[in-house]
Amino acid sequence: MNSAYDRLPLNALRVFEAVASRLNFSEAAEALHVTPAAVSQQIKSLEDYLQTPLFRREGRKVQLTPEGTQLLPGIRHGLDELEAALQRLRQERQTGRINVSLLASFLQRWLMPRLGDLRTKHPEIELRLHTSPTAVDFARTDFHAALRFGLGRYGELRTEKFLNEWLVAVAAPRLIDKHGPLPGTGDLAQYPLLHGDELDWADWSTGDTRSMSALRGAFIDDSVSLMSATIEGLGFGLLRWTLAASELKAGRIVLASEHIVPHRFSYYFVCPQDYASFPKVAALREWLLQQGREFEPPPRPLSASVKRKR
Repeated sequence: MNSAYDRLPLNALRVFEAVASRLNFSEAAEALHVTPAAVSQQIKSLEDYLQTPLFRREGRKVQLTPEGTQLLPGIRHGLDELEAALQRLRQERQTGRINVSLLASFLQRWLMPRLGDLRTKHPEIELRLHTSPTAVDFARTDFHAALRFGLGRYGELRTEKFLNEWLVAVAAPRLIDKHGPLPGTGDLAQYPLLHGDELDWADWSTGDTRSMSALRGAFIDDSVSLMSATIEGLGFGLLRWTLAASELKAGRIVLASEHIVPHRFSYYFVCPQDYASFPKVAALREWLLQQGREFEPPPRPLSASVKRKR
């Protein structure tokens, strides 16, 4: 379908404004870095398009016709609006809004406590965070980047791992006092376990895992809610280390076992290649990489420390 702009002589409009501002073809040509003949050709094409003369030429003097005088304010306004739009786009490449998709649990438990540091270091960045477990289709959405939890296989997208993950068994201190710690192997049926749809105790135990999914216990399909239930002492929880670390540091939960399992997934910063060079996107990526380097992994088992000393 043809657009109303298809035949619009945009370059001629710019040349018209330059001549009208100076009333001199040679000076306009110099300002536009073209020849006077090229300026004359553009003005002629605009006059042909409008079917009306825009300038009166009297020797070396140039004057606007009444039609040219009527056209000039509109052209200047349009060019000003176009320049403002282009300037906004250039500015937004440097600073401003970044739309980012990520998991809600990761936002709440790991990223949120660190956002104050991002604001201090990069006040020019305006984060727009959208939580969803669904992979982003960058071609059909306005997202600039995503923080994905997976294997790092994201096709032609720019992909950088910024954080590892582990599975840890945790519990409220009073639950440990009552039941004792969990064995890394063996039967867990005697322990009150909490279940979720993200992690299975079979992913953690090194014993007979065939009956793990049949173990009794409350089922909670949200990781943050499962964390809350663990803090309340409702059962032993199997959680990602990134979600549990701050609660362990605060003493609201403790490790229920020295058995810690590296998660097969990690966290990746993902964005289209075209966006990777945006200063604001690069700044966010570098900040995340730094935060990932500073995040402490779970403690090594005591037995491993003893073996190293020997």
